[in-house]
Amino acid sequence: MLVGMNDLFDPQLTKTLRRDKLYLEQSQIPIITVSATYQEDLKRLHGLPHNEIDKDVVFSRAHYSMALGVASQVWKERVDPHKAWVVDPTNYVSKDKWFSIQLTEAVGKTLARQPLLKRLKDFVDKFGRNKLPILDSITPPLLYLTEKIQKPVLSFHIAAGNILAGQGKKVVQVITDPHVREEYTNHANNTKVWYCVFDEPTKLEFLEKSAKLGLKADPNRVVVTGPPIDPRIIAARHKKNPWRSGTLRLCITTGGLGTNKQEILDILIQLLPELRKKKPAYQILLYAGTHEDFAQAVTELAKENRVAIGDIADRKAKLRLIHHPQIVDANELLIKYGFPWAHGFITKPSGDMAYDAAASGSFILTLAEWGEWEERIRVIFEQKNIGRKLDVDAVVQQLQVLCSARGKAQSWVEQAMLNAYKLEPLFLNGAREIAKTVKRAQKEM
Repeated sequence: MLVGMNDLFDPQLTKTLRRDKLYLEQSQIPIITVSATYQEDLKRLHGLPHNEIDKDVVFSRAHYSMALGVASQVWKERVDPHKAWVVDPTNYVSKDKWFSIQLTEAVGKTLARQPLLKRLKDFVDKFGRNKLPILDSITPPLLYLTEKIQKPVLSFHIAAGNILAGQGKKVVQVITDPHVREEYTNHANNTKVWYCVFDEPTKLEFLEKSAKLGLKADPNRVVVTGPPIDPRIIAARHKKNPWRSGTLRLCITTGGLGTNKQEILDILIQLLPELRKKKPAYQILLYAGTHEDFAQAVTELAKENRVAIGDIADRKAKLRLIHHPQIVDANELLIKYGFPWAHGFITKPSGDMAYDAAASGSFILTLAEWGEWEERIRVIFEQKNIGRKLDVDAVVQQLQVLCSARGKAQSWVEQAMLNAYKLEPLFLNGAREIAKTVKRAQKEM
């Protein structure tokens, strides 16, 4: 066993660690991400005793859901570790370094939920993710998991990709947003590293930033693939029709760190009284992710407004809530009950939820952005007339306008959903194109 890996929290994790290492070595597409711990689900996947109670440490839904999206694309009907396998080294951080994992989550949640601290977040971003305390913690398990892998490793987190590239590994790095952080260019001139990017402007931005830093990047190793989206989410677009009249189905979502919490609570304060009407204009499904405090706040608001929270499987319920202490289960519930059902999503314009919502055939009303990359995502979907900024101070009034027909013309809601159905292949085929790029890199590296 690698030095520093003998003191895991749960002895059973030594078994899953060895199996994950073997699966990565044998898999056609070994995938690494840094997003969350999902240790109980790891035990389940490996046939060991597990529970549904312990809470995961979560940094991001995006880095998990995108990695899973590519794996799902390759697996097709059933999980097959020989075709693709996803591992997050965060699951295997040793006990003596566990505090850095908890600290990273705690700091992230604080910044994500306090708009006044955004300047501090921008300061952290300026110095890049390569400085975060989690990196020293994930490096030992990451190197152990990948030590015998000779083929390219598909990376969904720049920290993991840079660590592996620094060790001389072959890497296919996914740049998950239409935005290039400087640390993505660290290995731009490394012939063992390929990049998958959102679109042509992102590719150009990568080449420009690399050149500015004196790094000559080969354009042939920078492949435009589009965003990676789980094929099950794309399939949801075939299970609903554009809204024209009747009850509008809204899915309101937070992120892996509980982002936009106060905005979402302010929205609910305005919408919940509408649900008490004899014929409510709306139904709401709220995705609280793994956040107990978020779910509790929603529950209390619903009680104050005398609105019952219905069973998650009841498509006719006025209000439903998705919450699970573990990221794998929370994500699966969203895929099963959210994307096939919702006409529209109220969400920050993030590189997972906005892509997913549009790909599922839904319109998007955006909350405050988390960074400049989300500003660009918002603009992209506004230009396609699929998304608009939500007026958090006048939600009901704005929705009434957006649902109103304009003479003989369609409402904005219907037109936006029709536009989502017409998304170009770039926004739908990313998972497939990334998998193809990995196989191409295997042949050419």
